[in-house]
Amino acid sequence: MTSTTDLLTAGPPPAARKPRGRARNRHPYRSALSTARARTGLVLVGAVILAGLLAPVLAGHGPTDQSGQSLAALGTPGHPLGTDDLGRDLLSRVLYGIRADLGIIAIAVPLGAALGCLFALVAAAHPVADTVVQRVFDLLLAFPGLILALAVTAILGPGRLPVVLVIALAEIPAFGRLLRGGILVQREREYVTAARVGGSSGRRVLVRHILPNAVDPLIVQIAVSLTVAVFIEGAMSFLGVGVRPPEPTLGAVLSQSMPYLAQAPNFAAGPLITVTALVLGLSLIAEALNREIRR
Repeated sequence: MTSTTDLLTAGPPPAARKPRGRARNRHPYRSALSTARARTGLVLVGAVILAGLLAPVLAGHGPTDQSGQSLAALGTPGHPLGTDDLGRDLLSRVLYGIRADLGIIAIAVPLGAALGCLFALVAAAHPVADTVVQRVFDLLLAFPGLILALAVTAILGPGRLPVVLVIALAEIPAFGRLLRGGILVQREREYVTAARVGGSSGRRVLVRHILPNAVDPLIVQIAVSLTVAVFIEGAMSFLGVGVRPPEPTLGAVLSQSMPYLAQAPNFAAGPLITVTALVLGLSLIAEALNREIRR
């Protein structure tokens, strides 16, 4: 039989000892971003972003400067990636294209997320508002991305603004329905009922209890939406309904390279590698966040 003295001197049981390695109460986002998958994604995305930010330093020429060498090959002195059909330096056009794409995406995705979350909060306020908001989401989802892009461009003309609007409109239903679903799930939890019984107002319950527990999927959706936005911008520029030439974007450079793939395959290499790295990096980050949050 164990004595009182033995209990006092034995120390805490093994289950109560401090766990070694990763702390169990570590924030899920930090844990997700510390995985090998997420680190690889962060390196890829960070490299692309850094290249775009340093475009004026890394590019040896302006993106619209023309030279006497058209369709120059890889490794041409002064043109590491070669030149396009008009003699413009491909490295410069890819670097400045990254800047243009990132600038559009950095505005469009947060705008779509904010509008979608606003619609979700309106829908959560009243059943009638919920019905109206759901029909708005259905209307936006009824238009394929290409048709929506053509319709917006037909009204506003090509340029940055139509691209931003198309991406934002495409992302509104995703964020809105995700947050609405999270709010509906959290409303039925016991802690929400306890807060209401304790006298908390509906607004306080929403802000202090429901929303903090419903936003985790939105973090994952942001990473997914950034990936989708890259494709939408690239597709619009590829079809000639995006940013107006001669301003470079990755999709525009890729579109211009199509007639010369057999003659100068290096023409398409730069934008293809860049888009692949950016999409792959964002996908890895989104997958890592999704796995950690679902635990």
